Amino acid sequence: MTIFEKIVKGEIPSYKVWEDAEHLAFLDIRPVAPGHTLVIPKKPVDPIFSLDTAAYQRLFLAAKTVAELLKQKITCERVCMAVVGFEVPHAHIHLIPARSISDFPWRGGKPASPAELQKILSSIRN
Repeated sequence: MTIFEKIVKGEIPSYKVWEDAEHLAFLDIRPVAPGHTLVIPKKPVDPIFSLDTAAYQRLFLAAKTVAELLKQKITCERVCMAVVGFEVPHAHIHLIPARSISDFPWRGGKPASPAELQKILSSIRN
């Protein structure tokens, strides 16, 4: 059982921001910015792309609802979104209120050469 399942069941306390019958949003206990919130489906699914299309759309609509709430209540320029998928094996979306790109934990990679990009593109298309 994942930590998120325990949170959904109330076995572990959380700082609930919002919920509906199918989703739960709560503050990340290791925030990268004030208001960093996780939005999860209450039903455990992993990875996020394993959700059926309708459940996937509902999860993103729930994230939009929570992002709008955060934008109203937290001083920020915008609410950024990330789906990483390695931290907890339970589909989840990170919502991070940010004033600029420097507030978002973006880890850009090293620049790729045109040859490297073409090789990757070819492997995707073939």
